[in-house]
Amino acid sequence: MPTVQILGAEGQKTGTLELKPDVFGVEIRVPLLHQAVTRELADRRAGTHDTKGRSEVSGGGRKPWRQKGTGRARQGSIRAPQWKGGGKPFGPTPRSYAQDMPREMRRQALRAAVAAKIAAGELKVVEALEVTDGKTKSLVTRLAALGLAGAPTLLVVTSLGEVRGRAARNVPWLTVETPSHVSVYQLLRARQAVFERGALLALEEALSSEGGSAPAPSEPPQRDRAGKARARKAAADQGTVAP
Repeated sequence: MPTVQILGAEGQKTGTLELKPDVFGVEIRVPLLHQAVTRELADRRAGTHDTKGRSEVSGGGRKPWRQKGTGRARQGSIRAPQWKGGGKPFGPTPRSYAQDMPREMRRQALRAAVAAKIAAGELKVVEALEVTDGKTKSLVTRLAALGLAGAPTLLVVTSLGEVRGRAARNVPWLTVETPSHVSVYQLLRARQAVFERGALLALEEALSSEGGSAPAPSEPPQRDRAGKARARKAAADQGTVAP
């Protein structure tokens, strides 16, 4: 059963937290993590690249010279790809780089990412990391007490309020997320991951087999057109009105 230390405000150990072995004690499958990271980075691409073909560039409406008798190679347009200023052959066009990945594979990848952080000793748990004045200096001081300063750090909090968000947004090496938005790429990229106790338990509950919905959004439900048609037919046979 995976166990992590709970740290206080000054970095002292205040207790331990036992996690579910079927959630954060899973096998760390590198190919699965690679697929999840590749999918996330691909989804970030805008895919707005575009080039103009020979039919899209301006000019080139007439034949540059007659077909025969000039001694030169035959040409049909000065906007053909071999001409300077001509169209781009087989150039990139707008497209989506989004990759599909089954929901359970996404959940398993997130479990493995947290398990990898625990196994490497790069995950810390604190009771709470509150910043009441909203100052960046106060938050950095709290993180320095936990041995975190300068290295890429992921902070997962129970809820991201305005005060805490204002204190964290000016720290270049710090990323703050909630359990419902944390990703595999963020976990693997960070040198250290710091979870509030409530945030880690919320993520554990979401990723457990008997827990609630996963942080990754699910696919929208499909409309059951055939079922509605059968209901209308049955209602018509009985002389009632179907919804």
